[in-house]
Amino acid sequence: MTHTQGEIRHDWTAETLRAIHDLPLTELLFQAQSIHRQHHDPATVQRCTLLSIKTGGCPEDCGYCPQSAHYDTGVDREGLLDLAPVLEAARQAKAEGSTRFCMGAAWREVRDGEQFDRVLDMVRGVRELGLEACCTLGMLTEDQAARLGEAGLTAYNHNLDTSPEYYGEIISTRTYEDRLRTIGHVRKAGVTVCSGGIIGMGEGIGDRMGMLAVLAAQDPHPESVPVNALVPVEGTPLGERPPVDPIELVRMIATARIAMPKSMVRLSAGRLELSDEAQALCFMAGANSIFAGDKLLTTPNPGEDRDTALFERLGMASMAAPV
Repeated sequence: MTHTQGEIRHDWTAETLRAIHDLPLTELLFQAQSIHRQHHDPATVQRCTLLSIKTGGCPEDCGYCPQSAHYDTGVDREGLLDLAPVLEAARQAKAEGSTRFCMGAAWREVRDGEQFDRVLDMVRGVRELGLEACCTLGMLTEDQAARLGEAGLTAYNHNLDTSPEYYGEIISTRTYEDRLRTIGHVRKAGVTVCSGGIIGMGEGIGDRMGMLAVLAAQDPHPESVPVNALVPVEGTPLGERPPVDPIELVRMIATARIAMPKSMVRLSAGRLELSDEAQALCFMAGANSIFAGDKLLTTPNPGEDRDTALFERLGMASMAAPV
């Protein structure tokens, strides 16, 4: 199968991507690594830190999420954090080598008022520390996206989760079009887009490729593409799902890298379950961003010490902060 290596395309189909995904692994990794090297330093990885600024009690029914009010998962509902502890967490993240600080609120959508104003203050404060600032707050209006942009927001995360066809199996409280609309508002506001999805929710390989095709059809491609492996949480509808085969995760990352050559591909949730060797394969496949720290919102994560040790074993370095 021939295509010009590393060109930026927006016409990928799920079928074309499936043919790439199913290549012999050595060939797939070679193609992905070749493209990765055209656009990125293969020996550096961006560390990002994710903090839950408002936990639990979300009205959405996303089948994977322990923060949904629809399920009993032992996650306590908490209000929006104050500014000071958030900025303290950002300072700590920076000291540990993170260059992007991501703030997540378990909201269906952003509502104007004191809480949104506080989030804008958090964004300004994080930027003043010399970090990139990212938020994931649910659905946004055009005006809210503009206000986040004016506050200096670097990126907005809004995952597509899966293919348009499988989406209704996971979430019923909002539509795929709602997701794409919010991403459009973010793009219009001049804020970069962070959008990816989750594998291991019962979807087929075709659904995974369908999601990548939707992401790669965006012009420009999302600057950051998180690839998550489902972490099953007891009490959620997906709590009994078997773990994702690490090689499937590697194939997903490699295909995302080939489809979106310039994007940062982030090895996100599910990393705690991966061996060092599996993570190394993910970096070979084109992952060049990770979530650092000991938890992602409410899900356990490897922690700084293990990541530092892994980077040393692999001779890799954390990406320096953007000037």
